[in-house]
Amino acid sequence: MKKIHVIGIVIIAVAIGAIFTTLNNTSTYASFTEAANEPGSEFHVVGKRDKEKEMVYEPKVDANLFSFYMTDNKGKECKVILHKNKPQDFEHSEQIVLIGKMKGEEFHASDILMKCPSKYNDGKPQASN
Repeated sequence: MKKIHVIGIVIIAVAIGAIFTTLNNTSTYASFTEAANEPGSEFHVVGKRDKEKEMVYEPKVDANLFSFYMTDNKGKECKVILHKNKPQDFEHSEQIVLIGKMKGEEFHASDILMKCPSKYNDGKPQASN
């Protein structure tokens, strides 16, 4: 076998290994209940912030720690610990997608995506034609 063939086979094997690794680490959308049933797995949880409960962000103590309460789309409320600084305009978010894992009774998020009302239409849905 020529040296180029061996190199090609090694490259293909590495590519297949990389594909299997990324497929194994993919997360799925879930509720807090589903995430609690698999505490070691990463999930995306969609919901809304509970505006009645407190948000805690003390950048002088720990700039990478922000906590709040969120209710998922199935109605379960959970305390969320975000291991990043508080996102700008967080208070104005309509919907939140958390990426993280359950640890005990808390959801520890490594990232957050927010859907905020559009500043161009004052948060009202636009009429369709």
